[in-house]
Amino acid sequence: QVQLVESGGGLVQAGGSLRLSCAASGIIFSRYTMGWYRQAPGKQRELVAAARSGGSTNYADSVKGRFTISRDNAKNTVYLQMNSLKPEDTAVYYCNANRNWPGYEYDYWGQGTQVTVSS
Repeated sequence: QVQLVESGGGLVQAGGSLRLSCAASGIIFSRYTMGWYRQAPGKQRELVAAARSGGSTNYADSVKGRFTISRDNAKNTVYLQMNSLKPEDTAVYYCNANRNWPGYEYDYWGQGTQVTVSS
């Protein structure tokens, strides 16, 4: 059974920092692209950052220079370091594990963790 368990969310003042963690089980972690998504009230879920199995990363323009995604394949864990947080970063943050190739896709989600940034 695949499980993605997020932790590290909370309430922080604007300008502060948080570090989210996502511990995965039930998958061969190193083979998956690991991503962080977020969904604010009334908005669609959006990609925040992703770290591919080969090590490359990509970020939403809105978080470039402030957020850093990293992964520890030995611990089956992906992290999202969030600095210089803004009120508009307030959302539920979800961990995602994805692996796909022609004709197949495996896609798993965590339960989400709330991040609230006060002004």
